[in-house]
Amino acid sequence: MVNFMSGMVTAGYLVAALFFLRFWRRTGDNLFSIFAVSFLLFAAGQASVLAFVGPHDDSTWTFLLRLAGFVLLIVAIVKKNFSKTAG
Repeated sequence: MVNFMSGMVTAGYLVAALFFLRFWRRTGDNLFSIFAVSFLLFAAGQASVLAFVGPHDDSTWTFLLRLAGFVLLIVAIVKKNFSKTAG
């Protein structure tokens, strides 16, 4: 059951990435492309949890993927808020 739920979370991240890619294609705004990449990183991290489960599970790479995704999100939001063309 845990594997099924983890797969569903991975699919949800991929769907979110596809939505942000669609918004990026419509608007050309880099914020949406960075959000899409972040959600792809989250999906890769969640899929790695499924792929590398074992007695010697080293989840360092999983946490690094998640960290990279969150750092990208924060940088994109800060960049958008402090850009000269914003509102």
